[in-house]
Amino acid sequence: MSVPSNNPQQDVDEIDRAILRVLAQDARTPNNAIAELVGIAPSTCHGRIRALRERGVVRGFHADIDPAALGLGLQAMIAVQLNVHSRAQINTFMRDVPKLPGLVSFFHVAGTDDYLLHIAVRDSDALREFVLDHLTGHPAVRHTETSLIFAHLPGTPAGLGLEE
Repeated sequence: MSVPSNNPQQDVDEIDRAILRVLAQDARTPNNAIAELVGIAPSTCHGRIRALRERGVVRGFHADIDPAALGLGLQAMIAVQLNVHSRAQINTFMRDVPKLPGLVSFFHVAGTDDYLLHIAVRDSDALREFVLDHLTGHPAVRHTETSLIFAHLPGTPAGLGLEE
């Protein structure tokens, strides 16, 4: 019997990768259909999916919601630079940002910018208000730069190295 490693990636075999390919295409695929597609018993499939979740390989199952369907027709990426890179400022900013209205995703990055915020808002007026009310007035923020998103295409299983 092998002992699992501390690196979840090392424990992902070809059957797990096949399961992940199916889940990446449609996370609502029923367990018995996944089992049939990858050639294993449904009970084995269920156990493998549970193990992938427990090890943190599968972090969750999410609905892909179109912001425009909710009246949020304008999306943007906002690059943020902090004034000072003190732990206190970083902690304050990281505490405040997830609570912002319209936040789709939030990334802490390396390079010229410190953070990238993907937001969805009603229109350009709402975008301006978002930046003014929540970012430029924030005590930790030195500079922001906004890029409009014209189209957003989801990634593919191949983008995660799950190609067959």
